[in-house]
Amino acid sequence: MTALLRFAASGAIATATHAFLFAAAVELLGIMPVIATSLAFCTALIVSYGLNYHWTFKSSGAHRVMLPRYVTVALVGLALNVMITFVVVNIGGYWYCYALLAVISTVPAVSFLLSKYWAFGNSRHADTQGE
Repeated sequence: MTALLRFAASGAIATATHAFLFAAAVELLGIMPVIATSLAFCTALIVSYGLNYHWTFKSSGAHRVMLPRYVTVALVGLALNVMITFVVVNIGGYWYCYALLAVISTVPAVSFLLSKYWAFGNSRHADTQGE
């Protein structure tokens, strides 16, 4: 299985984790949706990092180096998502589903490339001491 397919599978698992925890927190625990989605996002981010570190990219770099890089990639993805949506909907005046299509067709590719070549790609050269 290629790294791209493993990346997609890891993303699907992280998304399912987020959705399950979000719904459970709101429905079963009565947590407010904004707080619930924030907690679910953080948990899904850790799940995604673990899968991508160990399985997708088989990294050997120190977590204290790799994790901040991965979080940065996730935040870049979030910023792109918001920016594309704002431009398409608020500036362009188009239907929000067009923004979703633009996000789906660009953000995962950017995230994969940043993860492969920066977040996890330099693991052979990253400091592996102190894990």
